[in-house]
Amino acid sequence: MADFPTETTLHSFKGVDGAPMAWHGMGPEDGRPVILIHGLFSNAQTNWVRYGHAAKLAAKGRRVILPDLRAHGQSAKPHDPSGYSSDILADDNLALIDQLGFGAGDYDLGGYSLGGRTTARMLVRGARPGKAMLAGMGLEGLLDLGGRVSFFRKVLEGIGTHQKFSPEWMAEGFLRTTGGDAKALLLLLDNFPRIQRASLTELSLPILVLTGSEDQDNGSARALAAQLPNAGYVEVPGNHMSAVTLPEMGDAIANWF
Repeated sequence: MADFPTETTLHSFKGVDGAPMAWHGMGPEDGRPVILIHGLFSNAQTNWVRYGHAAKLAAKGRRVILPDLRAHGQSAKPHDPSGYSSDILADDNLALIDQLGFGAGDYDLGGYSLGGRTTARMLVRGARPGKAMLAGMGLEGLLDLGGRVSFFRKVLEGIGTHQKFSPEWMAEGFLRTTGGDAKALLLLLDNFPRIQRASLTELSLPILVLTGSEDQDNGSARALAAQLPNAGYVEVPGNHMSAVTLPEMGDAIANWF
């Protein structure tokens, strides 16, 4: 059994197009808010609650806000292309910030993998947290999405056919544990915008770049930190899949926020 709290409260909000979305809360309601965004094929519970990361922030008195991205968790999973558009994930979560009434500097913001990319897009599109975090993300994962999108498309289009123990088979296995919706996720893959290198150099707020020491899935985290004018850089043990399950990841997040 987990030796940390795993109970969260479930809340609803409206996506940028009015779609029904979900976020999960932990910690005191009057604590300083920190919004954490999960990765592709995952959900808030798997990414942040299961391994104790959210509990470590809540123990510091933080109000932890954990949205389920569109096509994930308990949020909307449209099967119509009209439910997706360029920057839909960033815009959904900007809508969440607006509906919660947070002003500039009133909250902190971070994400893992796709959540890190979404965080970066939110910053470029006007989000103004006090601090931010890009975890499980490298420079190439923001500038050029081709390889990763192709990999995940192959996973989703070939469900049930992947060679045992291949990277695709492993990714499909993870998708099954989170109850992912392949049709919705395929539509989402068409709407991952790139980020311009020049946009990164304009992000002057403190940003933690956090990575597993063996994680190169989204390119070089160290190179990403070098592009940001006010970055911290922390390595923890593990690769892209294992680092997020280890206590060192939660410790680093709690130390930053």
